[in-house]
Amino acid sequence: MQKPVKMFTLSTCSHCKATKKILDECAVKYEFTDVDLLSSNELNAILEDVKKFNPLCTFPTIIIGDKVIIGFQEVAIKGALGL
Repeated sequence: MQKPVKMFTLSTCSHCKATKKILDECAVKYEFTDVDLLSSNELNAILEDVKKFNPLCTFPTIIIGDKVIIGFQEVAIKGALGL
């Protein structure tokens, strides 16, 4: 069974797009939130969530099971997924 994958991303971020591409190529199901597309009310709540995993609030912030990966790190992402 695949570990749950959740990402906090920016719609214009090249590293975020590269992360989504890798996951798509590996047929990994994932949830993501493009933080920059949220309304101001939603944004504050989501940023608080991001800070729990990544105090610097940088993107992408990727949560795979209980592992947090900051930034586009293909080897770490595939390792966390067991690929």
